[in-house]
Amino acid sequence: MSDSKKQMKFSVISGLFWKFAERMSSQLVSVIVTIILARLLMPSDYGTVTLVTIFITIANVFVNDGFGVALIQKKDADDLDFSSVFYFGIAFSIFLYLIIFFGVAPIVADFYNMPILVPVLRVLALQLPIASINSVQQAYVSRKMIFKKFFYATISGTLISAIVGITMAYFGMGVWALVAQYLTNTVINTFTLRTIIGWRPSLQFSLERLKGLFRYGWKLLIQSLMVTIYGNLRSLVIGKVYSANDLAYYDRGSYYPNLIVVNVDAAMSSALFPAMSHEQASVERVKAITRRAIKMSSYIMSPLLVGFAACGTTFVSVLLTDKWLPIVPFLQIICINLLFRPAQTASLQAIKAVGRSDLVLKMDIPIRLFGLTALIVSVQFGTIYIALSEVLVGILGVILYSLGCKKTIGYSLKRLYWDFVSNVLQALVMGVIVFAVGYLNINDILLLFLQIIIGAVAYIVISIVCRNDNFYYLLNTVKEFSGRKK
Repeated sequence: MSDSKKQMKFSVISGLFWKFAERMSSQLVSVIVTIILARLLMPSDYGTVTLVTIFITIANVFVNDGFGVALIQKKDADDLDFSSVFYFGIAFSIFLYLIIFFGVAPIVADFYNMPILVPVLRVLALQLPIASINSVQQAYVSRKMIFKKFFYATISGTLISAIVGITMAYFGMGVWALVAQYLTNTVINTFTLRTIIGWRPSLQFSLERLKGLFRYGWKLLIQSLMVTIYGNLRSLVIGKVYSANDLAYYDRGSYYPNLIVVNVDAAMSSALFPAMSHEQASVERVKAITRRAIKMSSYIMSPLLVGFAACGTTFVSVLLTDKWLPIVPFLQIICINLLFRPAQTASLQAIKAVGRSDLVLKMDIPIRLFGLTALIVSVQFGTIYIALSEVLVGILGVILYSLGCKKTIGYSLKRLYWDFVSNVLQALVMGVIVFAVGYLNINDILLLFLQIIIGAVAYIVISIVCRNDNFYYLLNTVKEFSGRKK
């Protein structure tokens, strides 16, 4: 292996290590906080905040997506590019905040007949200008592949916001405890990252540079907007057609499986896209990185998702109490749907890295149209069927993204599917074992512990018996990385 390839491999592994450490540590704290808050707050409190965060998430797409990705992908991006995006982002985010404050907030409150949504939405939307600053900082860190900086910033925001949220919930502040937690997290994360990266915008602005970045980024912005609106549309419909409790069960049922995916998937996306962008001149190198990413991420995520689905009832009963047991079916369905995510993520990053943002948009339109049709049909039958329709959308997504991957980097469909399906099949065998253990008539806490241990041991044994190359690659990579760090 050449020195440049070794250096790139080390950069990718280092990025994955720090990004994964960031996600794992922050999500570990988030899980603990969520469990505590679930005991202190009512499902209706979560339902209320979920409705609000949907609109903030959609607004954040305009602030965070498009330009940030373009800054990472552009080969010769300099300080003028970053400064231009920085100033434009602040101005545009303030404009969005005023629209939400005077227009969106009252309309949303009237639509759902919930007056509390007006002040909650106006306060939570304050994170938009802060998020615009952070998006440029994150693009700078990603481009430089100095992901250790993310670790410190995220941990700071997560810990401080956790203290704020739990304290306010303990004193009976309900919805406002969640609002304060979300807002504090954004503020501390942004301030910490700004302090440690050493980058500051210069007093210069170029409309021409902004236009150049926009030509690449607008297609990804539209695609991300479609994904975000579509992803939150189910929650909007459930909140309107059904009750706040139904929305809370659906939202929390999705939340816990997504914690697993966020840890691995976000780490993979953050580390892979800049690495692929550096190698965009070599299709074979991008293809090699993509294939290894799909194999490794599915090898890690599949047993976590399958195992979580198998012990979902025990998990909810022990950690969240029986009042949250209605989330179990949603949790299990979402786990199934997320099994397709590794192939989708790696394929999407590869297509973006070689500059085909137009293809990303073309593939995503039919996926969202199909999803909208599935939602219209399933909403008539109940929230469970709404969740099931997501599985169908996930299957279509992996098919179309894999077609795009074959077209851009020559990664054959047969090879791509086998690279992640083989891991899923092994995880399913482990899942059967974990599910069977659940029938033991013992204390729930001991049962949950036993299911986790037996599941982990079973997956390792299955990997060895089946001679799964991902298992040995992971071991060798950890040894190599540890040795180089020393």
